[in-house]
Amino acid sequence: MQPQILPISNPSLSPSSSCPSMSTVSSTTGTMLLRSEDDLSSARLLVSQNFEDEKATEAKPLLSRASSYTNTSTATTTGVANFYQKRRRRHASDDSLSSRSDCSRHSRGQSFREGVGHAASETYLMTRLGFDLLRYLGVGYRWITRFLALGCYAFLLLPGFVQVGFSYFFSSQVRRGIVYGDQPRNRLDLYLPNNVDSPKPVVAFVTGGAWIIGYKAWGSLLGQQLSERGIIVACIDYRNFPQGTMSDMVKDASQGISFVCNHIAEYGGDPDRIFLMGQSAGAHIAVCALLEQAIKEAGEGESPSWSLSQIKAYFGLSGGYNLFNLVDHFHNRGLYRSIFLSIMEGEQSLRRFSPEVMIQDPNIRNAVSLLPPVILFHGTGDYSIPSDASKNFADTLQRVGLKAESIMYEGRTHMDIFLQDPMRGGKDQMFEDLVAYIHAGDSEALAKDAVAPPRKRLVPEFMLKLARSVSPF
Repeated sequence: MQPQILPISNPSLSPSSSCPSMSTVSSTTGTMLLRSEDDLSSARLLVSQNFEDEKATEAKPLLSRASSYTNTSTATTTGVANFYQKRRRRHASDDSLSSRSDCSRHSRGQSFREGVGHAASETYLMTRLGFDLLRYLGVGYRWITRFLALGCYAFLLLPGFVQVGFSYFFSSQVRRGIVYGDQPRNRLDLYLPNNVDSPKPVVAFVTGGAWIIGYKAWGSLLGQQLSERGIIVACIDYRNFPQGTMSDMVKDASQGISFVCNHIAEYGGDPDRIFLMGQSAGAHIAVCALLEQAIKEAGEGESPSWSLSQIKAYFGLSGGYNLFNLVDHFHNRGLYRSIFLSIMEGEQSLRRFSPEVMIQDPNIRNAVSLLPPVILFHGTGDYSIPSDASKNFADTLQRVGLKAESIMYEGRTHMDIFLQDPMRGGKDQMFEDLVAYIHAGDSEALAKDAVAPPRKRLVPEFMLKLARSVSPF
């Protein structure tokens, strides 16, 4: 008589708490096979579980030796076994579907928890940066009033911040915290267009923050809006004072630019269309990084990790480029001379970190000639960094034979052209000028820009006007 194989479900096995893959769902339901012998003297149970080898365990006979079978009883037993076998298969299938559903819910929940955790850590960092600013600038009457003004300013723009922040933390088009160096702040965020079927132009962006509270997330609004026009944006983070001084900031920015130049193709970027941009203090840091790179390339024995020839143009937004003209201005604005000189590594280093002064040095004329075209944007109503800073730098660049221009926006303040105007929605002249420069020579992209829908308003107009009136910048 051929021995019978009877499947018996293993009640000791329970679904794993972790989410199994499709291949392991079926193996989670253990099965025991009972081999019945003619003499029924013994029976062997083979237990198949999620292990590489199977273990055989001896069990007592399920039926006594004195039991006898007739053809009728055998048929009945077989019918009952088949019935329970089908029932167990349905049960296993239901368990499998339940496991997959639990896995999906677990994955979504885990993703949401990670997003909330990341948002909490980012909020903590931004709060700490704000207190660092107060700590190192001194908490006097002037800074108490400025801090209160900053709180009111942020509150009035909160509707826009909430929308931008939600996209920053939860959009699949934003890749946060990509490591580009070995320092804790050596991270960058990538903003990717929805359609990357062809290589896209790239903007490497260095954010502002008075050299003290700069942070990569400050470029989130610009990154999201440029990505809607088919432009990849890399917002580069860097060490701030007192974690680092100006040399460290320039080094970090240069490393971030190097990463973009060497790796952006992996994210759909066009390595032949990379633009560098900086805002406020970030504009100053970015130009210093360009000039330092030019000096390296003009020297001998240097093997830089990126080349100025990879940068198509530099865009400076509300930046300052001659520190000798800004020391007293910043002091009167609350960035005290002693603190500012500590950031810039002493008064003896002001020349080194003043690009407008450095490019006039005949000893580095060959290096200066390597710089890319420079386009400077500035609002004439800017009282944080006067618009003359961009005008004078553009004039100096032209005098030494470089291609440069400055574009002024009448009555616009330091934060108008970077924050309030973009939150207003509709047409933003600075943004349109920037996109036109990036897409120059690309007729298809320019045609799409011409019919692009107006950007939606993020903050009501009356709140924008109030924010402008209380802005400490």
